[in-house]
Amino acid sequence: MRKLFFLLCAVAISLPSFALEVGDKAPEFELAASDGKTYRLADFKGKQAVAVAWYPKAFTKGCTIECKSLAENGDLIREYDVAYFMASTDELEDNTKFAEEMKADFPLLSDPSGEVAEAYDVKMPVLNMAKRVTIYIGKDGKILKIDRDIKPATSAQDMARTLGELGVAKKG
Repeated sequence: MRKLFFLLCAVAISLPSFALEVGDKAPEFELAASDGKTYRLADFKGKQAVAVAWYPKAFTKGCTIECKSLAENGDLIREYDVAYFMASTDELEDNTKFAEEMKADFPLLSDPSGEVAEAYDVKMPVLNMAKRVTIYIGKDGKILKIDRDIKPATSAQDMARTLGELGVAKKG
């Protein structure tokens, strides 16, 4: 029995990871947002790029700093042809209050079930909470970049720089 256990463990360790990677088709989502609307990834396909900045928890220090950066410097991001969001597993009511308090002029998406966070490979093990990761999706619906090195204080500037590096068109 022990040999079988070790064999199964060895097989499990050697199995390929199914983590989301650059070039993969982005998982579809349909999430309610702080602005009272529901957003679907499919609505942007063929129209514009999408950036989703996942964050762990509304009203916590790092998330507050990141949200303020995006709210205060969103003009840098809006130079590009991109729909951008912050997203968490918080309840919609919490995200709506957070957006209001931070004066966020962009939608905060709510994924209380954690299903979308899991599909995007940003859900923390055991906890129903997202890791701080920004996912960039092209007009074609494919992952352009998965940024796991987020600096909350310069999030807007970093996002704008990344959009430029990825060749996302500027609004003209």
